[in-house]
Amino acid sequence: MGPGEELAERFRDGDEKALRTAYERHGSAVLVLGVRLLGNRADAEDVTQATFVAAWMGRETFDPERGSLLGWLLGIARRKAVDRLRSAARDERITDTVRSQPVPATAADTPERVVDRLVIADELNRLPGEQRRTLELAFFDDLTHPQIAAVTGLPLGTVKSHIRRGMANLRRRWEVDGAASGPRSAGPSRAR
Repeated sequence: MGPGEELAERFRDGDEKALRTAYERHGSAVLVLGVRLLGNRADAEDVTQATFVAAWMGRETFDPERGSLLGWLLGIARRKAVDRLRSAARDERITDTVRSQPVPATAADTPERVVDRLVIADELNRLPGEQRRTLELAFFDDLTHPQIAAVTGLPLGTVKSHIRRGMANLRRRWEVDGAASGPRSAGPSRAR
């Protein structure tokens, strides 16, 4: 058994020293591939780290009979780099979509509006994650339903459902907790 095969076997068996040795031997090759695919060192360093974390977490899937440890690591790095490129492209599309939406008119923050926001923020923290997120985007960021769909990546119908259910949950809580002593309408003022 050669030194590369021994390292691969120790790595697969979970020897942390083998992880360090693999990084020392192959980290620069993974980094070079990342720089070549992504075009900048910072992203390539992130991909290198993600590659070794993924390799370590999935080390049982490494099969030395199918290829070398370096080849396996480079395959993981390639997938991580492609994922990063896709994520950056998706983020850019979302940003472009949001920027292309008309900017909503803002109302002056009156003391009543500030108090309403504080009460709503407290109640929002009790809602399930996606309902809370869509309501925060609608209420605090004053985004329209299409803008929320673009930002979250959720279908427009799902956004509308989350907002409708979230508002119903808030309304029920206000009625039960007595928080509804003020105005009944706590949602964004514009029709969506």
